[in-house]
Amino acid sequence: MDNNIEYSIYRTQYKKLDLKKCFIVDGWAYSKSDSELNYSAFINGEKVDIDLVRVDCNDVYFNLEKKPLSKKIGFHLIVDCTNLEPNSLSIIVETNEDKVEIVNLNRTKIKKITDQKDIEYTIDKYFKDLKINFAEVLGWMYSWNNRDIDIRIVDQKNRNVDYEIEKIIRKDLVKLHMIDENHKEAGFRITFESEPKEQYYMILTTKDETTKIKLSQNSSSVFHLFKTAARRVNKENIKKGIRFFRQNGLKQFIERLQQGPGDDNKIDYNKWFLEKRVTKEDLINQSKFEFDYSPRISIIVATFNTKDEYLKEMIDTVVNQSYSNWELCIADGSTNDSVEQFIKSNYDIGNKIKFVRLNDNFGIAGNMNKALELATGDYVGLYDHDDTLELNCLYEIVKALQNKKYDFIYTDEDKLMDKSKIFASPHFKSDFNIDLLRSVNYICHFLCVKKSLIDKVGNFRKEFDGAQDFDFVLRLSEASCDENVYHIPQILYHWRMHEQSTAENPESKMYAFEAGKKAIQAHYDRLNIKATVSMGQALGWYKTTYEIQGNPLISILIPNKDHIDDLERCIESIETKSSYKNYEYIIIENNSTEKETFEYYKKLEKENSKAKVVYWDGIFNYSAINNFGVKYASGEYYLLLNNDTEIINEDCLKELLGYCQRQDVGAVGARLFYHDDTVQHGGVIVGYGGIAGHAFLGEPKESLGYFGRLVAAQDLSAVTAACMLVKNSVFEEVQGLNEELKVAFNDIDFCMKIRKAGYLIVYNPYAELYHYESKSRGMEDSPEKKKRFNSEKSIFRKNWPQILKNGDPYYNPNLSLMVKDYSIKSEQEEYLIESLEEENE
Repeated sequence: MDNNIEYSIYRTQYKKLDLKKCFIVDGWAYSKSDSELNYSAFINGEKVDIDLVRVDCNDVYFNLEKKPLSKKIGFHLIVDCTNLEPNSLSIIVETNEDKVEIVNLNRTKIKKITDQKDIEYTIDKYFKDLKINFAEVLGWMYSWNNRDIDIRIVDQKNRNVDYEIEKIIRKDLVKLHMIDENHKEAGFRITFESEPKEQYYMILTTKDETTKIKLSQNSSSVFHLFKTAARRVNKENIKKGIRFFRQNGLKQFIERLQQGPGDDNKIDYNKWFLEKRVTKEDLINQSKFEFDYSPRISIIVATFNTKDEYLKEMIDTVVNQSYSNWELCIADGSTNDSVEQFIKSNYDIGNKIKFVRLNDNFGIAGNMNKALELATGDYVGLYDHDDTLELNCLYEIVKALQNKKYDFIYTDEDKLMDKSKIFASPHFKSDFNIDLLRSVNYICHFLCVKKSLIDKVGNFRKEFDGAQDFDFVLRLSEASCDENVYHIPQILYHWRMHEQSTAENPESKMYAFEAGKKAIQAHYDRLNIKATVSMGQALGWYKTTYEIQGNPLISILIPNKDHIDDLERCIESIETKSSYKNYEYIIIENNSTEKETFEYYKKLEKENSKAKVVYWDGIFNYSAINNFGVKYASGEYYLLLNNDTEIINEDCLKELLGYCQRQDVGAVGARLFYHDDTVQHGGVIVGYGGIAGHAFLGEPKESLGYFGRLVAAQDLSAVTAACMLVKNSVFEEVQGLNEELKVAFNDIDFCMKIRKAGYLIVYNPYAELYHYESKSRGMEDSPEKKKRFNSEKSIFRKNWPQILKNGDPYYNPNLSLMVKDYSIKSEQEEYLIESLEEENE
């Protein structure tokens, strides 16, 4: 009789350390008869306990001809033998009918796989941008003996290289029992200035061990290769592109554009910025311009042992502003008089530059408050002692204030490399976004606040030192409203990247991250919002869990035509995984042809009292089908869900419901992945490809996205209806989905209507699902489909002209509408879009 158990082993390791000894085995196994597999291990012939973690093994699962019931056919096995001297290891997998030995090791084989290294690490990605001399390393590390690991980046001559590090929470390693919850910040993202021809190394050191890693793009993990960045079309190819557009339509054109020409054309940000930078002639003209409203702006800064060269650049970029009605208020808490001597020797202290030497160091918040005491302006700008401003910064702020005397204004920012003086890592921000702010202090610099509002909300608070500005902005947001906050989408502030500010181990600043969590929690408490704040996927990013109010019914609306395997998997995932249980299914049957489909419906309704099948008899119209389905729904909330989805985390429905229960929220979307664990949906940006598209398409599952946007809960203009939770009252208020839009853009239009009605659309990355939509799905290529697509595109353009003209407020006009990874918009793209618009006209 043939054995029904199939398996594969791709790692076997014996860790032999001072404090721990164990075998680690990774692989996959399943029974062709769908029988449950049981694992057992024997060391020296004696049965021992095993730590077994079953994991999804999507790539293997989808390549199997006969698919097992569960995708958790992968396994991570840990066999502890700390108190044994292993001479043999045997691991058995068995069902009631079959039995197979998947591992058999004798003493010789054990010796070959023995690993005595304490430091475990993986470099997921190493990338060097040769044009801007910038390098990035992404990976994880931990010590088996729970020792602290020191990190150094060195060049070929073993000289230390200054770097910036962000610690990343790796819950995947916790789930695999590789690390415990107390050491979950094992991930890291390191950036540093690099020379094109220089070889760099990463040195990891504990008390007893040192590991030197040669950084190479070829050595990056195959699963986490850096995604191709911005693509540009050469000017000489514009005409060719327009011809292709004419013949194939916009959707195919965008896809073609995204395929080439390659990384050689990645935008050089430093060059881009210098070309966009305000000219000397413009600065002269700005200095002569007379505003109707010319408020005095008090720029406050707390200095502490600041280097002379940093002081000079910091002060000079204020002194040389093209707008002249300012004052610079400096409070110095240094341990010596070097700052005081430098300032008094080089600048006039008086009406424009105010200076006070503090007798004591009152901490970050206290010193900033001392600087604030010097301020007499109408507005107050927050400034760090080693950073710089663009010389038109205050001019742009006052220019914005001519339209409205906003409560506070913030700008985009980048980093200034200390040694090379190169500008890098631009942060092009969203317009005011309360849920993003509750996830991370994205506002940061440059922030300019109405002084009367500060008097109302209070100064910086010492109990939030390390995140005092975060607490400050949250309190400002409570005392203001969206319409009174303004974002200037220009790089007007440069955060200096140097050894003192960036190379410190973030773990030494854990107090700051804890202070950030405390600040958000205090914000919720003041607003009487029942929510709990925890650390997010990276340090400095936070996760909010809302307390579910009551036990409302969720009506899950799933349109379906045949494909009962997809539907069954979708329902099974909810039934077996969801921790929230009060739901019903409304299966909207539309034009199935297979006999098995209707047999499945009968079986489903008979066996599952929560399921109801309703029948749509018209032609396919996604909007009309869902509008029809809600007539049979009894829930307070409707979950629009595709049949080819599968929930991943057990709190998926709770995550959606927690946000949707807020009065200011109309609908909530999720983070969706293809079966190969790449991103299918990380929110929708209106304007992508001419109308709208999914952000971060194809990014690895572990990716944080642009400044953490992929893993931060945030407000967006739209999310996909492949998984969207909406209040039934909101659904009725906006009269459901637009039935003019049968196939395309109906969910985007629906979100736009919800936004127009005054509600927020929230993207929650902590509601995770697989969406098995094909990555290589056919284009709208038939004449009939093209006609319908173009018609629906026209309807959307007619309904929402303003956002298409002015841009998505939750995106940024400096970012590409062609490439979906928040790349910078190139001049060629701008030129091409203008050309295409002319062609459309």
